[in-house]
Amino acid sequence: RRSGTQSVIASRVLRTWGESESGLNERLDDVIAELDTLGNPTLAFLASGWEGIKVRLTAKAPDLAGCTALLDEWDARVRSEVGEIVFGVDTDTMESVVLDLLRARGWSLGAAESVTGGLVGARLTSVSGASDTFRGSVVSYASEVKFDVLGVPEGPVVSAAAALAMAQGARRVLGSDVAVALTGVAGPAEQDGMPVGTLFVGLVWPEGELTHRFRLPGSRDEMRQYSVISALDLVRRTLGG
Repeated sequence: RRSGTQSVIASRVLRTWGESESGLNERLDDVIAELDTLGNPTLAFLASGWEGIKVRLTAKAPDLAGCTALLDEWDARVRSEVGEIVFGVDTDTMESVVLDLLRARGWSLGAAESVTGGLVGARLTSVSGASDTFRGSVVSYASEVKFDVLGVPEGPVVSAAAALAMAQGARRVLGSDVAVALTGVAGPAEQDGMPVGTLFVGLVWPEGELTHRFRLPGSRDEMRQYSVISALDLVRRTLGG
């Protein structure tokens, strides 16, 4: 007003998981170069640890409709380059997105956790209304709990086979449509011949089942938190197509 002009400034934050900041920057190199030339909107990265990397678009226009049009245009441009790693917008979290996806399908979710010790359940239940979708989590930290409660065959418990058996057991015990299981090594020493940072995720749902192996960085606590969002992202990508 003091300058004699009228304008609106608005931002949109795209939430991503599955790429490093340098890798994301490289994939968006052409978009960033074009925006640097135009000057409006602007793009900035905000690394948020185990919440992923945020890509913030900020636009300026005479009115809100103009800002929205600019944000829509460049939102689409960013997604055309990195679409598969964008899991939400603004205040979305990975857990809220996964719960919404399952709710839309009418499916319930159960979990079996070893390396994460209940962190998956804690993050899911932090979302208001999670009880209509999330059945619960079996924290099978001790090997005997995996064997006796979840029906995992005796043997190495940090493996793809163990992760899948944990998921199958959680689905049976909790009576859920979908179940995700996590077993891995957070340190300080290796286990079952697997190095620190190894995570196996098992996933079962009405239409199939799969396992995936991750190698995750960071300290013990960081690895466990990265395990939670990586496993939930696997649920999102698999069930969301």
